[in-house]
Amino acid sequence: MPAPIRLRELIRTIRTARTQAEEREMIQKECAAIRSSFREEDNTYRCRNVAKLLYMHMLGYPAHFGQLECLKLIASQKFTDKRIGYLGAMLLLDERQDVHLLMTNCIKNDLNHSTQYVQGLALCTLGCMGSSEMCRDLAGEVEKLLKTSNSYLRKKAALCAVHVIRKVPELMEMFLPATKNLLSEKNHGVLHTSVVLLTEMCERSPDMLSHFRKLVPQLVRILKNLIMSGYSPEHDVSGISDPFLQVRILRLLRILGKGDDDSSEAMNDILAQVATNTETSKNVGNAILYETVLTIMDIKSESGLRVLAINILGRFLLNNDKNIRYVALTSLLKTVQTDHNAVQRHRSTIVDCLKDLDVSIKRRAMELSFALVNGNNIRGMMKELLYFLDSCDPEFKADCASGVFLAAEKYAPSKRWHIDTIMRVLTTAGSYVRDDSVPNLIQLITNSVEMHAYTVQRLYKALLDDISQQPLVQVASWCIGEYGDLLVSGQCEEEEPIQVTEDEVLDVLEGLLVSNLSTPVTRGYSLTAIMKLSTRFSSVNRIKKVVSIYGSSIDVELQQRAVEYNALFKKYDHMRPALLERMPIMEKTATNGPTEIVQTNGETEPSVVETKHLPPVTQPANQANDLLDLLGGNDLPVIQTTMPTKPASAGGELLDLLGDLSLSGGPTPAPSVPSSQPSFLLDGLSSQPLFNDIPTAAIPPMTAYNKNGLKIDFTFERANPNPNVAVITIHASNSADADMTEFVFQAAVPKTFQLQLLSPSSNVVPALNQGTVTQVIRVLNPQKQQLRMRIKLTYTLKGSPVQDLAEVNNFPPQSWQ
Repeated sequence: MPAPIRLRELIRTIRTARTQAEEREMIQKECAAIRSSFREEDNTYRCRNVAKLLYMHMLGYPAHFGQLECLKLIASQKFTDKRIGYLGAMLLLDERQDVHLLMTNCIKNDLNHSTQYVQGLALCTLGCMGSSEMCRDLAGEVEKLLKTSNSYLRKKAALCAVHVIRKVPELMEMFLPATKNLLSEKNHGVLHTSVVLLTEMCERSPDMLSHFRKLVPQLVRILKNLIMSGYSPEHDVSGISDPFLQVRILRLLRILGKGDDDSSEAMNDILAQVATNTETSKNVGNAILYETVLTIMDIKSESGLRVLAINILGRFLLNNDKNIRYVALTSLLKTVQTDHNAVQRHRSTIVDCLKDLDVSIKRRAMELSFALVNGNNIRGMMKELLYFLDSCDPEFKADCASGVFLAAEKYAPSKRWHIDTIMRVLTTAGSYVRDDSVPNLIQLITNSVEMHAYTVQRLYKALLDDISQQPLVQVASWCIGEYGDLLVSGQCEEEEPIQVTEDEVLDVLEGLLVSNLSTPVTRGYSLTAIMKLSTRFSSVNRIKKVVSIYGSSIDVELQQRAVEYNALFKKYDHMRPALLERMPIMEKTATNGPTEIVQTNGETEPSVVETKHLPPVTQPANQANDLLDLLGGNDLPVIQTTMPTKPASAGGELLDLLGDLSLSGGPTPAPSVPSSQPSFLLDGLSSQPLFNDIPTAAIPPMTAYNKNGLKIDFTFERANPNPNVAVITIHASNSADADMTEFVFQAAVPKTFQLQLLSPSSNVVPALNQGTVTQVIRVLNPQKQQLRMRIKLTYTLKGSPVQDLAEVNNFPPQSWQ
């Protein structure tokens, strides 16, 4: 056979290919020639052929048929053959292929070879692709080389030991004696790999971490020598002595000092020296400063040192490099809870980052800005954030609007400011707000009695300007229905009142009913508002006419409302004033007991929110019977339940809070219920056994949701006296590395069921599965239908609000039969 072409000629030939097809043809032709040479057992050109095969592998073409040829080259006595053979093994083999075990004996022999370069090849290969079996067999040879005086072999042996420890952690103690003298080495390569080995051992074993804490003074001395040493051309990078080794030492110090007072005290001075003496004009210096900041923040450092670290991050925000600015914002976001006041000093620089063109920097700056909001700076920060909301891209509007709502609710200086701020958000980004923003704003307005005239006037003006923002339109419709009499009276102390007639108000609401921009939910709000105005305005005949028209609407929800309202006009007109009277003040119930401590950003005095319970409202017997007649008969059982007060006109709209379940009837939302529970759900909760004829083990648990680290499990019980009631306990766990705060679980079921949600055990799901949040759901299923449920989860993770919906349709049959 003719001599095969050289690798250089193959590369030159492939580069001349003009199309992908032409390149593939060349590769296939050369692969065929290489296969033929392998079949002929051509030892002369095996090294050349494997080298060409590796180049084809780098281009993405299959080269697996050269695996055994690599083993033959490794077994060769020539160094050039071994070099290509080991390189091929690292590229073409991994521990998933059994053929790699054939290399074990060759590597063992080469680890004991008389030539250091052959030993180095064997160490590199074992450290790159050695399986757990190979590592067990060869760990002894690696440990011997780790003790040798040859610095070339010691640095490679240290990195190979790192791979062995990752594959077989129980072999860690074997390398412990060899690590004693590693840090005494003068060679920077050995020092670097030694620090990497120590870091790996400390991260994997608490015992090793305690053992190596005594090396902190030695590490500090090495780092100090690096800082104070003069120019060394061998290690100098942009005027800094061996920045790679400095970064590795800082990372190891961070691990050793975390949670240990003595170690942290020993490294405080050197960290201050690094932070103040490192040159920041080059990226190399910035990398060292960043590692220094991370180390200062993780150990138990002095307060002055932490302020110095945050000031370094503040300087990073002024850097022209976008990556450095992003890193600074991310680091500040992690430290803002522990060092809030120090971060506050850089508030203006952080706010300026909201104007950055880079979307990643914008998002981090927005998250950090919300984390900095407190009662002292709420007005100034909201002004900047609302300006950002006006001009930001659509992808930011939802998160920004949600953040403004939460901050305003927590730190609002006055109710008028709170209402104005939320209305500004609804006007600017109404289509992007959360689902619960409408009922929350309605509750805020209802509770602000002195602001009713001002609010309804502002909302009416906003409605005249723009009806495209549906949440704004819904809130405006509800307020006009509730306080329309205040609107037409022209009495407003907060601002100059507007003169508007009853017909003008009704024209606006009727316009919403026929507008193409209005959603079905908005039309429901508008129709209910018009109906409420029948007790506040004198234009009753006009309202009757509008309501009767929609009795034949193709929208079933709107048609049902209109039919019921027509029935009120015709058969139950004497009840209409009582049914449509103004809503009472709606009180918020605390989720974790009678009092709830509110945490504030940078404020030392927590405020206490007290829970107030409204007295129950008792209906006359004749009105209750009339209502049963309205619903279709007197044979329905009366179920008395103490629930939080809801807006009357928002009843249907709130049913859509969790979306369309497309189940029979429609969704019924489950409100959180105070201590007074419905009788049908309490039937089974006595001192008797909780189960009827179905034992506990017969109802298996299930996982209802598992996403982004949040896992929701359901366990089931069945009430004893009332077998139609299923008791479901949810268990929420969090595998993420940060707590999930403000956790809220909501559920909806079809109307053939009745559902009740009790208060959760907590609103914080601990990180790393260190605890669970439990909540009890009781479901009444009198018709024994298959249970289906839609759940809504909202929580805050690392400062970012998260919201998700999921359907649960795979309930075990025992839970509903």
